[in-house]
Amino acid sequence: MSEDGKDPRREGSLDAPFRRPIEWRDDDYYDLEKVHAELQRQFDVCHTCRRCFNLCDSFPRLFDAIDESATGEVDSIGRKDHDHVEAACTLCDMCFLTKCPYVPPHPFDIDIPHLILRYRAAKRRAGEREFVREQLGKTDRNGKLAKPVAPIANWATARSNTPLRKLLEAIAKIDAEAELPRYHSKTATDRLKGPIAPNPEGPAFGRRKVALYATCFVDYNEPDTAVAAAKVLAHQGCEVELVYPECCGMPQLEAGDVADVAGRAERVARVFAPWIADGYDVVALTASCGLMMKFEWPLMLAEDEAVQALSRATRDISQYVVELNRELGLAPGLAAVPGGVTIHHACHARAQNMGAKSAEMLRLIPDTAIELVERCSGHGGTFGVMRETFPVAVKVGRPTARQIAAKGSETLCSDCPLACKHLGQLLVAETSPDAKAPPRQAHPIEILAQAYGL
Repeated sequence: MSEDGKDPRREGSLDAPFRRPIEWRDDDYYDLEKVHAELQRQFDVCHTCRRCFNLCDSFPRLFDAIDESATGEVDSIGRKDHDHVEAACTLCDMCFLTKCPYVPPHPFDIDIPHLILRYRAAKRRAGEREFVREQLGKTDRNGKLAKPVAPIANWATARSNTPLRKLLEAIAKIDAEAELPRYHSKTATDRLKGPIAPNPEGPAFGRRKVALYATCFVDYNEPDTAVAAAKVLAHQGCEVELVYPECCGMPQLEAGDVADVAGRAERVARVFAPWIADGYDVVALTASCGLMMKFEWPLMLAEDEAVQALSRATRDISQYVVELNRELGLAPGLAAVPGGVTIHHACHARAQNMGAKSAEMLRLIPDTAIELVERCSGHGGTFGVMRETFPVAVKVGRPTARQIAAKGSETLCSDCPLACKHLGQLLVAETSPDAKAPPRQAHPIEILAQAYGL
């Protein structure tokens, strides 16, 4: 036995996993020589294990590079191979959460997603940046610019507008075949400027107050999701206010700009602090943003009590509705949704380690077939639209689309709206010409609102 009372001969780890703080203020964090050495160390463990071979394209790339090298071992691969592996990572966290037996507290101390994040941060500090991806990641700026000209922006970026999309592909390297988000002249913030009167008959009346974090995607691209969430919660008797200070920084995290993300975390946490002090629960409307607020931000700013308090107060919208049902019950009046629903359990929802809450929520609807698919969509933000990586997103997402097509539901939902859009596009190819049309796409909370007739 070791000093801590654990058997060092034990394979894997039976202890609860945890993640180490992200040491983004430390200069060593950005030392490329040290990062490459750590990549070699962790990749060597991956090479001897290979449980993650079927999760995404990063691990097949790694194992192929090793197998085709001079020695067949990690010592024969180099920085070009590191870049090739890194380019296929979407920071989905599935290897850390669902496959790896060697995550902390195991002494092998493996965390590939956060190591890839560190690599991107180090390369970024060294001057390696992707201009177009960084501009696409400025979601608040882009949404505000597109809002006054939303119909024109949507026309210009539609896949059916082949000449302009080909031009966009040539100039910005955005794949002409990738579905791009649509913008709205009236954002969620516009549509929910004032609170919705809570239902006095709802079980949560006088007992729950909710600050909805719209998220950039819902605010600018899917405002119906925010409206549906506000109506459902108000119907339960909750006081509901929409609060959207700025984007959570997931696009910047994917680009390795950790300092920018930390700044956003501090500012957003300060905005929400008085709401939390006044007894409001914080509810996020997309899985990626919930993941950032609950898990990534606290690892960057462990000493910031406002960030920690926001993490403790935050729930995913489906998670929150399930909690309401368990603790207080839901308002009556749910009616069946025709044609059934297939739910894609997005990776960033799975990474929150809370279970399939969207499926649990929708199974509260009577006489409605609810199917669940737990497999990566392949999208991953800008990864899913750039010419270099869109084919990989299609490759990873196609088996998921096939599973969804086999379910035969009339509605497709996902905790991640970008994943839903990507899978909806792939489903067209999986639906035979003589079959019914691919399912419509919606956020799970929109389906619950439909079941309530809201």
